[in-house]
Amino acid sequence: MPGTDDELARLRGLYEHAPCGYLSLRPDGTITRVNRTFLDWTGLRAEDLLDGTRFQELLPIGDRIYYETHFTPLLTMQGEVREIAVDLRCAGGERLPVLVNSTLRPEVPGGPAAVLVCAFRAIDRREYERELLDARRRARESEARLRRLADTLQRSFIPPALAPVPGLEVGDAYRPAGAGDEVGGDFYDVFEITPGRWGLVLGDVCGKGAEAAVVTSLARHTVRAVAAEAGSPAGVLRRLNSSLLRHGGERFCTAVYAGIERGPGGGPLLTVSLGGHPAPILATAAGEVRPVGRPGDLLGLFEEVVLADEAVELRSGDAVLFFTDGVTEARRGRECFGEDRLGALLSDVRTLDADGITGRIVDRVLGFQEGVPRDDIALVTLRVP
Repeated sequence: MPGTDDELARLRGLYEHAPCGYLSLRPDGTITRVNRTFLDWTGLRAEDLLDGTRFQELLPIGDRIYYETHFTPLLTMQGEVREIAVDLRCAGGERLPVLVNSTLRPEVPGGPAAVLVCAFRAIDRREYERELLDARRRARESEARLRRLADTLQRSFIPPALAPVPGLEVGDAYRPAGAGDEVGGDFYDVFEITPGRWGLVLGDVCGKGAEAAVVTSLARHTVRAVAAEAGSPAGVLRRLNSSLLRHGGERFCTAVYAGIERGPGGGPLLTVSLGGHPAPILATAAGEVRPVGRPGDLLGLFEEVVLADEAVELRSGDAVLFFTDGVTEARRGRECFGEDRLGALLSDVRTLDADGITGRIVDRVLGFQEGVPRDDIALVTLRVP
């Protein structure tokens, strides 16, 4: 037939120099035919491959095991296997990543079954996969670094142990929102001002992240610095307000500050001032539960702020709970934990020591949110033994 030789030559050239590697195998993997493209890619010689070499012998040990335990059974059951990623061992010892498609069928009509293999180079794909895996690894490492950084920064706002106050038990707790991988704005501190005088501050800076962390650190250290000379708890918060305004930015905070000293009756005297913060809750030994402090303005927004002091002398068995809004505004669906629930809980546990009261409240608030706080939680409990 005219043109038959030319057509066969064209088909032969297409087979030999196709943009992919072609191999024909017996069902046991013995190579019976291989094209020039495959030989050029691997540097192997046709006479070596066609001298009883099996295709699986070209694979590293891990891929060879996969070929024999998964690839071949799938091919036998399904008649074809597509896009299997393996490496080929080349003549120089290097590895060539390829994607393999195989079918199980006769090479010629009526002939014996053969495995027809088409291999595509996958260097770029493998490189992309490696880059993707590296990017995921770097992302995990970055997240771990951020969590460590957040934890380190947050611990600088929360003392590792509160200073003891004579005549009082002091308990505290802090739980970050969510996974704890972002710096929150809650802070607290208990410190001695002068012999016989103590200060307690608890606050919440608007927002999260690095900018909020700067303001949180500024607020905590400002309170310590001005407490000795401010004259009153309201004076301490006024000085804090001025410091936040000088700092600039758009961050404000709420805070409660309590001065602690011996009262006329011999018990601890708390003088409390509120800067836009929830009032601490007093639970007396007699069973009364009520807030302490008069509402005051947010800090860091206005030059002039309305702040007031309120004093209460504690008796034996009295407990006072200071908290951030992550407690009362904890949500379960549309329901908030709320101050009423918090007050009732404090009344029930007031006979525990300060650590026991704080721990019980944290557990109850976390349980209300199914163990995952939506906002940071900070509490300090004072109790007269």
